[in-house]
Amino acid sequence: MIFWGIFWGAVLGSWFGGYGDFGPYVGGILGFFAGLSLRWAVRSAIRSELQAQAAKPAVNPVPLAPTPTLAEDRAPAAPVVAPVPVPVVAMPAASKSPIEEADAEWVGELTPQGLSPVPPSVAQSRAPAPPTTPNAIEQAVLAAKNWFLGGNTIVRVGLVILFIGLSFLARYAASAGLLPVEFRLAAIAGVAIALLVVGFRKRVDKPAFALALQGGGVAVMYLTVFAAFRLYGLLPPTLAFALMIAVCATSCALALLQDSRSLAVAAFAGGFAAPILLSTGQGSHVGLFSYYTLLNLAILFIAYKRSWRVLNVVGFVATFGVASAWGVLKYVPDQYASTQPFLAVFVLIYLFAAILYARNTPTKLGNAVDTMLVFGTPLVGFGLQAGLAQPFELGAAFSAVAFAALYLLAAMVLVRRALASYRLLIECFIAIGVGFATLAVPLALDAQWTSAVWALEGAGAFWVGMRQARWMPRAFGLVLQGVAMLAFMDGVSSVSRLALVNPAFLGALLIALPALLLAWWLRKPLPHSGSAWAKGYAGVEARLSSPAYLYGFAFWCLAWLLEITRRVPGLEAGQWPVPVFSERIIELLAMLAIVLSAALSMVLGLRTRWPVATWPARGTIAVLALGFVAQVGDGYRVLATPAWAVWPVALALHGWMLRQTDRLQAAAAGDGKPAARMSVFGWFHAATAWLVTFLLADCLWSGIGKAELWRTSWAGVVMLVSAIAVLMALALWAGRGNRPAARAALPWPLNPHAEAYYWLAALPLAVLVFWGSLLAAVHSSGHTAPLPYIPLLNPTDLTLALALGGLVFWRRVLVSAQPQPAHAGWVTGRHALVALALLVFIAINTVWLRVAHHFFGVRWDASALFDSFVVQTGYAILWTLLALSMMVLAHRRAQRPLWLVGAGLLGVVVVKLLLIDLSNAGGAERIIAFIAVGVLMLVVGYFAPLPPKAAPRAAPDAPPVAPVAPVAPAATVAPAQEESLS
Repeated sequence: MIFWGIFWGAVLGSWFGGYGDFGPYVGGILGFFAGLSLRWAVRSAIRSELQAQAAKPAVNPVPLAPTPTLAEDRAPAAPVVAPVPVPVVAMPAASKSPIEEADAEWVGELTPQGLSPVPPSVAQSRAPAPPTTPNAIEQAVLAAKNWFLGGNTIVRVGLVILFIGLSFLARYAASAGLLPVEFRLAAIAGVAIALLVVGFRKRVDKPAFALALQGGGVAVMYLTVFAAFRLYGLLPPTLAFALMIAVCATSCALALLQDSRSLAVAAFAGGFAAPILLSTGQGSHVGLFSYYTLLNLAILFIAYKRSWRVLNVVGFVATFGVASAWGVLKYVPDQYASTQPFLAVFVLIYLFAAILYARNTPTKLGNAVDTMLVFGTPLVGFGLQAGLAQPFELGAAFSAVAFAALYLLAAMVLVRRALASYRLLIECFIAIGVGFATLAVPLALDAQWTSAVWALEGAGAFWVGMRQARWMPRAFGLVLQGVAMLAFMDGVSSVSRLALVNPAFLGALLIALPALLLAWWLRKPLPHSGSAWAKGYAGVEARLSSPAYLYGFAFWCLAWLLEITRRVPGLEAGQWPVPVFSERIIELLAMLAIVLSAALSMVLGLRTRWPVATWPARGTIAVLALGFVAQVGDGYRVLATPAWAVWPVALALHGWMLRQTDRLQAAAAGDGKPAARMSVFGWFHAATAWLVTFLLADCLWSGIGKAELWRTSWAGVVMLVSAIAVLMALALWAGRGNRPAARAALPWPLNPHAEAYYWLAALPLAVLVFWGSLLAAVHSSGHTAPLPYIPLLNPTDLTLALALGGLVFWRRVLVSAQPQPAHAGWVTGRHALVALALLVFIAINTVWLRVAHHFFGVRWDASALFDSFVVQTGYAILWTLLALSMMVLAHRRAQRPLWLVGAGLLGVVVVKLLLIDLSNAGGAERIIAFIAVGVLMLVVGYFAPLPPKAAPRAAPDAPPVAPVAPVAPAATVAPAQEESLS
């Protein structure tokens, strides 16, 4: 490489005239350093590959003598004699693999010579420090030092000086005109031939010296032919080209004869450079690539015999580098037929070269892989092929398919030959083939079909990794699923004339099915190689079964949603696509499709005992709720066609899935019996009851709409009536199971979810009934058209009565429950009774307001009702009657607090008479109010005197109390009380 760096530098320096006569020398010096850097790069790549494939001891004792290298690079060095003998413990020699022996010179030359030996005791006592990587300048200086000081330094320096001297001689003779140019060039060629002859004759006695002379002779011959053709025009192109071929063939033969890699590299480098150096710009690309084909076949032949990686690299870089440059600068589409065969031949040659290199380079871990040939050939080759096929439709896609088929076929052939040592190469070929197959999809199809194919390919890669107990293909398959999803969502479109076979539906379906298949495979731990990476991936993989199934189920539902929302292209240009179904039908079909999908998933889970397959059933209540909201938002009723047929099916499927979910939960408990306490799934039952409430209300609204009663009280109490009906039904039906013994005898769903129905489901309904009754009592005017208004028998009053009865009955169910539900104390305590009493009081008052509105003509307005003396008089009498009722009841039951409440209400009546009713001067209402209230108060005083205080209860352990004097009879106290009340 260094010789050729000097040669190319001298050639470029002679072309560049900025340095005058010193141009070739400056170029040669720069080429020297370029050759050093190139050789260092190649050897670094080889050394990295060796370190990665061969196990090295942690600490190696430094030998007292330098390591011998191959004879072609340096002569054997004299042994280094240590000033003080150091005893060295004999250690077994590590066996070298063939690749270590073949590349010993390339690794050994990068190590500086003359290092002092380290005693084994010191080397074993200290841990090896991590190696430091030198920078670019240090590497260049080190490489130059190794080249000059390693091996036969005198020969190498002498060759450089001889090359410079010959250049000086040629330049001097040309400037002085001493000899004809033909004679000068012939003399230089004679010197080159002499170097070759002398080097060949000394190949046995002094191999390193001989190879150095032959390498210099080859470089001088190439330079002489180039100068004769390019600088002086003494040779025609054909003859110059033939001479360079002869030089290349001769040097190649010498390299094979002497087993010299460096000489072969020099020969082929000159061979590849010959057509470039001798080009006149008028040659044919067919001739150029035919010549390169012969050179590459020669390299392939040598690869069959020798494991010379650097020679493969030189041929690969030269061939594809020149081909790329020609393709960019000279190629036109008319030359496709004469170019395509050469590109195919080049790719095949270096594919086989990679296989031959692996065959000839065994290691402890299997045959080595030349990464440049294995990966560089398909990448560069496909780039050139895509450029050639650019004018053709789907040319790049078919090119990717061809590359995929080529590498997968090569992998299959190696597998069928049962070459276990080729495992790494086979895996690389499979990866390349799969990669090109993946690349071919987006080059040929749109985003939706691309995502579908990638999803299927990901499932296939996962299956291969599962069969081979390898984690990397499985990880690639999972990643490809995610990429497929992103590609699909980026280009999804539901416009198509075809039903069920359009890209949107099939694309989503072909993403869902592989994902479901992956979830099925991930149910159990999969085998792996046992490495640290494999174990880490296995931990992640063990948690992916459930997410993968839910992901696949989501795309399954998405496929049906895309089909349901499919649009047909317009018949005329510029017309918007037309939906296949109307918005209302789309909502119903979408809801039904998801519920049916969840039911099918439940069937799958039951038959395969796969728990995650039963999970979608838990979300059907949310789907039904969303479907109902969307339907109501569009003004579409449950009883409309075809909703009346869809909703029963959906609810039946939902109920069946609830039943199966409870069975699975009971089986998971271990005893196979339903759990006594309400489980978390009770919320699904409660939500179902709420949904039924709204569905019933929607059915009632349908009747209101058909009867055109929207502006009447019938419409105002629809939701309240629905809530009351469901609340009463829950209290009557589920209230039977408010005790454990009674619940155990009940069928499903009350056993085990009775509490979920009479508490969780009923509680929101009870709150709705309470506040709905309050609002209905205050705001409803009692308009009952087309029927006449009848007090207490109109929709508002009847609904309020039903609401109060339902609340009281539901509370009694809770009070008698054993044990009572958690946090139910505020319902079963006295605060709830106070709230109910307040609601009763308000409801009774609003009954009078509606009577005044309908029979006395008082306008239904807050201010008008308050200013009406009829209303105020009625309130005075009504409140007095209520007070009378409470005080009589309290007197009979000896409930002093209730009597005091009635007395307080009487006091409010008296205050109201004095502040409001007294202002109605001359009105009959004032007279009626005062007389009625007075009479009623007399009745209260006579029939309901104040009950006595309850005697304090004695403590259980207190001693008996002595008898006291008898209390005066109540009859003697009554007159005094009557006086005080009067």
